[in-house]
Amino acid sequence: MKIRGALITSTLAVALACPRTPADSSAGAAVLSQERAAPPLAGPALIHPDETHFRNLRQLTSGGQNAEGYWSPDGRSIVYQRMNEAEGVMCDQAYVADVASGESRRVSNGKGRVSCAYFHDGGHRVLYASTHLADEACPPPADHSKGYVWPMVKGYDIVSHALDGSGFRRLTATPGYDAEATLSRDGKTIVFTSVRDGDLEIYTMATDGSQVKRLTHEPGYDGGPFFSPDGKRIVYRRDAPSDAASLARYRELLADDLYRPGALEIWVMDAGGANKRQVTRLGAASFAPYFHPDGKRIIFSSNHPNPRGRGFDLYLIGDDGNGLEQVTREATFDGFPMFSPDGKRLVFASNRGGQTPGETNLFVVDWVD
Repeated sequence: MKIRGALITSTLAVALACPRTPADSSAGAAVLSQERAAPPLAGPALIHPDETHFRNLRQLTSGGQNAEGYWSPDGRSIVYQRMNEAEGVMCDQAYVADVASGESRRVSNGKGRVSCAYFHDGGHRVLYASTHLADEACPPPADHSKGYVWPMVKGYDIVSHALDGSGFRRLTATPGYDAEATLSRDGKTIVFTSVRDGDLEIYTMATDGSQVKRLTHEPGYDGGPFFSPDGKRIVYRRDAPSDAASLARYRELLADDLYRPGALEIWVMDAGGANKRQVTRLGAASFAPYFHPDGKRIIFSSNHPNPRGRGFDLYLIGDDGNGLEQVTREATFDGFPMFSPDGKRLVFASNRGGQTPGETNLFVVDWVD
């Protein structure tokens, strides 16, 4: 899914969606090795005075729209999605960045649209959602004659393959939207969002696509799930229709593969789907939640306290809903935070330091508690 003016539209759409696959392993690997992103440029991105949790900010990408950066298990690489028309990347694709050197290379096959890439198999493989199995062309934009809506493209399916494109596996094959996939810390369970049963719900499955289990059953959008460090809980975002009329509008749009975001709140539940509990009550667009390494706090992005505004910052909150703390003070957009495996660094996406309007880049920063 994505977020931000043009990028709020595209980034909340990037944040919401999580959706490729080389058909031929040897040919795919040859193509993948030829395309590399330009190295990052030095920019004016700064740590703001009140961002006391941050030290040693470093810009990892430069140019275009770069979002949803997620760490490898060894903390040496970050997989992310990138679109940059100046480079001819017209539709989101998956890239892997070496954190030490800043060098990035594309790991998806350049077809369709990709979202929500994540490492698995100890960092030797990636999984993500892609539209290319349904149509290799870039999907058309949403029809905004119906207002600000996100396209929940039917063609998204979750796939995985090695970093060189070999060993491709298709993990879902339903006719609707399967996306937003992330992995438990032990590498055994994928959690994802799907519309396979007629609503946007959260499911788990084994890494080979078997043992699918539905976790949420409440009307409205449930998505963007991540496991806690111990694998016992899941944090996610939820948009609950407030009344019968809003539920009817939600279902009408969903029948056309569209979703209009409302008040997204952060929730937690047990890994098996029990004990669902609302964490935030901000009445804003709160999304991209991720557990703090202590397992007791959650970091997320929100346009609180101005739910009609385009500014998004990072916040911390206790998993009991107490202790809300603003982490960033960027005037435009900060989102998609994820702690490194050792808990010492944070990767996030931001408009700060952009060379052109709407540019979103990935940043790595040392975390101070």
